Amino acid sequence: MLRPIRALAAAAAALALVSACNSASNAPSGDKDGTGSTRGVTADAIKVGGIVSMTTATGYSKKDTDLGARARYLRANAEGGVGGRRIDYLGAEDDGQDPAKNMAAARKLVQQDGVFAVAPMSSVTFAGADFLQQSKVPTFGWGTTPAFCGPTYVYGFNGCLVPMPGGTLNQTWPEGIGQVLGGAAGKSVAVIANDSDAGKFGVRTFRQGFASAGFKVSYAKPSVPATSVPTDWTAYVKEILHSNAGKAPDAVVSVMQTPNNIGLFTALKRSGYRGLLSDPTDYDPGLLAQDATRQALDGVHVLLQFQPFESADPQMAQFKADIRKAAGKEVPLNMHMLTGYMSADLFLAIAKKAGKDLTADSFQAAARSFADTGTLVGDRAEPKGQKESFGCGALVQLKDGKYRVSVPFKCYTPIPFK
Repeated sequence: MLRPIRALAAAAAALALVSACNSASNAPSGDKDGTGSTRGVTADAIKVGGIVSMTTATGYSKKDTDLGARARYLRANAEGGVGGRRIDYLGAEDDGQDPAKNMAAARKLVQQDGVFAVAPMSSVTFAGADFLQQSKVPTFGWGTTPAFCGPTYVYGFNGCLVPMPGGTLNQTWPEGIGQVLGGAAGKSVAVIANDSDAGKFGVRTFRQGFASAGFKVSYAKPSVPATSVPTDWTAYVKEILHSNAGKAPDAVVSVMQTPNNIGLFTALKRSGYRGLLSDPTDYDPGLLAQDATRQALDGVHVLLQFQPFESADPQMAQFKADIRKAAGKEVPLNMHMLTGYMSADLFLAIAKKAGKDLTADSFQAAARSFADTGTLVGDRAEPKGQKESFGCGALVQLKDGKYRVSVPFKCYTPIPFK
């Protein structure tokens, strides 16, 4: 088993995970189906599936990741497919943000549905990563877990975001917040996350990233329960507001999803906190429908690792048109749509390079020398993206019910992760 992924698998549902990982021993030995042909590839089609946390215990959903992927595949098929083959997208399995369900979804897609690739995979748990790697299934998603950093068949649409030592860190968030605050010198930041694998890695990486950018990191803890939203944030707020030598930090960075962010930011504002608030997930007009949610997020700077929807880039116009066509109507855009769209886009770009003779081996050979420029996530390259992020991003701020770009999209020089 791969060591980075073995570390990731130590999650809350231990018994379920042990059972799931034991079942990985039944993984196919390669990319062949029962007839000796490449699994998921026929003369005229490539079968692809997804794994997405559409439902969660907290109510948070990434379901629109599926719509984003579907939109990109629809356009690919309208343009003639890849190597003369259409993309047969089966849709995404819902893992419920549960490790055992994630593993079960991976096994179903390979052993029952016979997919060639999984794109997208978007969840804070990725227990099925070892199984997909052993099965030679190219897998694409949001690289927010260590499973996207090292395994040869697993690709982050914007690279590896939580690398092992020897990799690099994306500095968009620290550098962007530094710009908003007029410089990092003499400024302090508190980083808070869920008590989960993703949260612990987030704290570890951002503690280093903010310190490298010149901030004093006054607080950095994965202290919030991962499976339930606190009803009382008093203890967390008190600790944060006294973390900077008894004073409040200049910025509070939440490495969490909503509804955690709603509760935390509301409590901080009610305490009188007037510093900068930031998170990486609340770029979603759908969150603005309720007054309490809109008020909690007002003024918050959200980290993006892609071109903002407000961008005039022609590729953003294409993305919006593709989403509208796939949805059958005009729909509010959110970052999950872009996650699915760009996961599919990277898969398609590498598959196109692999050519007509598509196998797991030819796909991997194409990936080993893949590079392109000027995409909605910046310049892409593999296998670089399996060790570091593509280094690009922006910040948007919600103000008076509308998002505006507070730090324009830019690519930053990554730093070594220690």
